[in-house]
Amino acid sequence: MNHLVHHLVDHPAKYPVNPTGDADPSDDLCFRTAYELAVALARREISAREVVTAHLERIERVDPAVNAIVTLVADRALEQASEADDRMAAGEPVGPLHGLPVAHKDLHDTAGIRTTSGSPVFAERVPDRDHLVVERLRKAGAITLGKTNVPELGLGSHTVNPVFGATRNPYDLSRSAGGSSGGAGAALACGMQPIADGSDTGGSLRNPASFNNVVGLRPSPGRVPSWPDKAPWGQLSVKGPMARTVADVALTLSVLAGPDPRDPRSLQTPGSTFAWQLDGELRGLRVAFSPDLGGAVPVDAEVREALRPAPEVFAALGCEVEEACPDLSGADEVFLAQRAWQVELSYGALLDEHRDLLSPDVVWNIEEGRRLGGPDLGRAQALHGALFHRVREFFERYDLLLLPVSQVAPFDIGLAYPTVVDGTPMETYLDWMRSAYLISVTGCPALSVPAGFTPGGLPVGLQIVGPHRRDWSVLKAGYAFERVTRVGERRPPVVTTGG
Repeated sequence: MNHLVHHLVDHPAKYPVNPTGDADPSDDLCFRTAYELAVALARREISAREVVTAHLERIERVDPAVNAIVTLVADRALEQASEADDRMAAGEPVGPLHGLPVAHKDLHDTAGIRTTSGSPVFAERVPDRDHLVVERLRKAGAITLGKTNVPELGLGSHTVNPVFGATRNPYDLSRSAGGSSGGAGAALACGMQPIADGSDTGGSLRNPASFNNVVGLRPSPGRVPSWPDKAPWGQLSVKGPMARTVADVALTLSVLAGPDPRDPRSLQTPGSTFAWQLDGELRGLRVAFSPDLGGAVPVDAEVREALRPAPEVFAALGCEVEEACPDLSGADEVFLAQRAWQVELSYGALLDEHRDLLSPDVVWNIEEGRRLGGPDLGRAQALHGALFHRVREFFERYDLLLLPVSQVAPFDIGLAYPTVVDGTPMETYLDWMRSAYLISVTGCPALSVPAGFTPGGLPVGLQIVGPHRRDWSVLKAGYAFERVTRVGERRPPVVTTGG
């Protein structure tokens, strides 16, 4: 067995089967944590085929209402599960994710499985190779169920596209599931998969985690290597894990992280660093809490109210908590310039060849990139450098920063984006995501963890930000918060009603 699998079997108390140690109220395979499933599979108490079958049945029952998994390869998944069981029975080595089902984000190439990026241009595209994150999950023993829905070309934090339509929020089917990893977030919330892969430029792992009451980590740039990548030196976009618990996110990160020669940014820290025990004292940590980044971003009142107890939880855990935030001057300009440049690099050719197949927002994104000149990018680089040092100095005074993931709760699915936040008009479809994208340009790791609900029953996530490359710190803090609050245990109505 893999060394981690040995530890799972021999020391199960070290690996929390759920945040509280109590039985999951759903008490079925689809709502067991990834750790619980991994232990049971390693001990041969259940088979991979049983696990995959249970999740396929959940998808068949619930997904028609939610539209989270848009390409399903059920026969292939069952075949892979049987092969996994045969390897286990023969005593062959298995990986730490042996038998765990996962559907991959529809931006990530999957060999032999349609990958559309939510665009009519790529509606029938079938790649002949896996993206690096898919490759690592498969090598670790995960079994591919299919693909999860995204916005068109992954642009924006509302998962709707002309190929598959919209993904609905399982807590209220009239609301958005967020994005761009919106299909992944909704699938996790509904028990369609125990772990997920995603990506994050301006909040695409964190925002759907917040909207779907699950956990999403934006790792430090280079923590999870990426290949193929048109801009391998870029720092804005990262790949990362999602799951229903912080421990399961850490488990998935342990597989995704680690160096790879195909990514020049990749950090040398082994992924196995993140596989171990998250429990530990937070006492004495200096924690900054900012409900609106010092007035820099408007935040709806119901989000503020849902997050009001969060600093009190950290104080009760022994932290020194005070209201403070870093100086993020220039972060807007840095993000908008770098993102526009990246979008034009990635999709500029589509504007020339397939303008008629692109939505107006996609056209606007690409044209914004084409308007940039050398001085614009040079100024963004200078601002980025100054921002890094101000944030570095901030984290010399504080160990963590707490703030909202999203400035709004899940919004009406018929809207392209929220046009007003707390009375402030939003000029573009990016403006309402500033609480996430301003953090992106700091380069700091950031975790979205379930924190509360609005009076209407909509999820709200807390964003926990740590110092440069201190991914473990935000995971540990999120785990402690999760154990106390238990907000992530609240299941969506669509699970019990079947849609």
